[in-house]
Amino acid sequence: MEFRSGLTVISPGEVPSILIGVARREIPVFVLATEGRVDRESFFRAVRETLPLDPPLVSSRSWDALSDSLWEGIHKLASSHAVIVWRDVVLPDAGSDGDDFQIALSVLQDVAESLTDPRATSGTPKVVSVYVAAASKA
Repeated sequence: MEFRSGLTVISPGEVPSILIGVARREIPVFVLATEGRVDRESFFRAVRETLPLDPPLVSSRSWDALSDSLWEGIHKLASSHAVIVWRDVVLPDAGSDGDDFQIALSVLQDVAESLTDPRATSGTPKVVSVYVAAASKA
């Protein structure tokens, strides 16, 4: 399995094969769990509990602060690769949770893409693969 930078939406059934592929290549993997919720608070909480952040975040007020902290946290990893799996997404209806979900996806994608830039990373780019395991509401 080849891991590339960027965000990919997958089915929940694909998560085990990704985790096996990551383990075989000894790539750091971070598994986000939000218990099916995609609201701002649940996402920020999962990120604070799971992902490397620098500086640490204490609130859920700023998407920009989250993005900056996540970027720096991943950039400081010793590995040139990292995988993020958001394993339990239930796709939201339109509304505030849907807006939060789209912003969360945008943050993850932007961080993954910007960490590939040798100039932005002072010559130490990262390959960050983000997998969002999403299912529709039953």
